Amino acid sequence: MYLCKNIDSLDMKKGFMIAAPTSGAGKTTLAVGLMALLARNGYNVQPFKCGPDYIDTMFHGLVCGRPSVNLDLFMATCEHVRELYRHYSADADITVVEGMMGMYDGYERHKGSPAEIATTLGLPIVLVVDASHTGFSIAPLLYGFKHFSEKVNVIGVIYNKVGSEKHKRLLHEACEQVGLECFGFIPKRNEAVNGERYLGLDFSSKVDVSVLADMVEDNVDWRRLIKRCESVDMAIDDIEEHVGSEKILVARNAESFSFLYQEHIDILKSMGSVEYFDPEQNMEIPQDTTLLYLPGGYPEKHLDSLQSAERCRRSIREYAERGGRIIAECGGMMYLCESILSDDGEAEMCGVLPYKITAKKADRKLSLGYRRVVMDGKEWRGHEFHYTQFVEPKPHSAALVYDARGNIVDSPVIRQGNVMASYTHLYWGNEKNNLFIW
Repeated sequence: MYLCKNIDSLDMKKGFMIAAPTSGAGKTTLAVGLMALLARNGYNVQPFKCGPDYIDTMFHGLVCGRPSVNLDLFMATCEHVRELYRHYSADADITVVEGMMGMYDGYERHKGSPAEIATTLGLPIVLVVDASHTGFSIAPLLYGFKHFSEKVNVIGVIYNKVGSEKHKRLLHEACEQVGLECFGFIPKRNEAVNGERYLGLDFSSKVDVSVLADMVEDNVDWRRLIKRCESVDMAIDDIEEHVGSEKILVARNAESFSFLYQEHIDILKSMGSVEYFDPEQNMEIPQDTTLLYLPGGYPEKHLDSLQSAERCRRSIREYAERGGRIIAECGGMMYLCESILSDDGEAEMCGVLPYKITAKKADRKLSLGYRRVVMDGKEWRGHEFHYTQFVEPKPHSAALVYDARGNIVDSPVIRQGNVMASYTHLYWGNEKNNLFIW
């Protein structure tokens, strides 16, 4: 496991982390609103997201006009997380990092938690607190988050779901009691909530980011928050750029193939040219492709479109038969299989892998968590999150797969010719020199 040494100082951009005591407190709403407001006021904002999240990063990128980058201390070393932060914020005016779950929730107690990421980067933390069922009694909770670790710098609070002026006064007094700044109150009537959907927030819905920005501007003293974050010049290490000769093709679609880390795209670009294609469009993949990357998503929600794009499926099957190199993760792996079963029937997929996947409601089973994949003496780390399953018999696994606590997980890694496929979304950032198995 990667354990970070805490730092007294680290040359970083002006920035802060939005975290919360629990999930569901409103982190994403506040983070996106702050990003949108800062961008509207002329700031060049670099967004980041703690953990292996693909959906919140889409919202971040939408409002900031630049890709949001994942920071994860299970899949990456502390040094690599710092390198990512330095590199992607080099030309930004300010950084906003959105936490995950509760502030101290990690893969093992607090390890890998937003709190540990904040200390790794030397970032101050602003807590978003759901105040809907509490008053001054919130003070002991705030005191605990401020003092639980002397290495964590909680500087203030933004309250969400505030009911009245009297409620505001009680909450403000709680901050005064424990020595935290109160940056604002989001009233219940202004609560901006995105609809729940399959495996998370509905990133396909229309989100009026101007409403979120207005909400923050009207209810949060954001200028005081920015001033509270110290600004230091950032020492950027020179990064050698080398562009290879690979012809890389990446599947990209709003839902079917959408789970991408920005760092992965940048790594691929360093290897050669990168082009995108939509497997729902009935077009053959280019003949000169040297690497095909099929990321995760929800192909089970678009079975008719994927099955109808027969020319695309056939060209991918023929590419694999010629020895083409393919990396397929979760939804991408499902797309490579013979077919996907749903409650509406069975849809043909690429037929590269001789397996079937069931997405029937009766077969849904949650598989969730960090993964360590050990193969050929090398280790990769990643994350798994899906409800679909293999139709028995399952494929043989070419690797040993463990969870974050070292328990063996029955999640096969398929290695067939030059095809590498699994339900696990691997993180490549630490393995730039040993990225592929060929």
